[in-house]
Amino acid sequence: MSLHAPEMNQTKGIQLDKDAFVIIVRTEWNASIVDELESGCAKILQQHHIPFIVINVPGAVEIPFGIKHYWDTHHLHHKAIAFIALGCVLKGDTPHFDYVCKLVTDGVLQLNLSLPVPTIFGILTVDEEIQALERIGGKHGHKGEEAAWTALKMISLSQSFKK
Repeated sequence: MSLHAPEMNQTKGIQLDKDAFVIIVRTEWNASIVDELESGCAKILQQHHIPFIVINVPGAVEIPFGIKHYWDTHHLHHKAIAFIALGCVLKGDTPHFDYVCKLVTDGVLQLNLSLPVPTIFGILTVDEEIQALERIGGKHGHKGEEAAWTALKMISLSQSFKK
């Protein structure tokens, strides 16, 4: 599944300050999958000439902290216009999966309600690795690319409110 021209046209009106950029916050866990998510995300941002930086955190639960701490310490000096959270949580044999998924989902929601810039949820929560592979270019599309598209659309939406 790929995104078609109508989605691309929705981002043409984005106007960035010269020092504006997107921040990708990604996990170290399940690195081979998260690397592919990041690669797809970077591809879309680069196609639209959107600069970005990547910050690594140990696991999915640490993503909201990484985003909030970055915002709190840098927002006066840098023009972050969106955050993209990337990770992959694979279900195991214990309830740990459920706790991690809830914590990171709630954390991203809180960020979206408290920060003045969007935080995009690009975290795969899957039962097994094959499901993750299907979401990084397989039959379920590329969730890294989709996260970047979502960021572009939310940046555009945010800018439309300022007009």
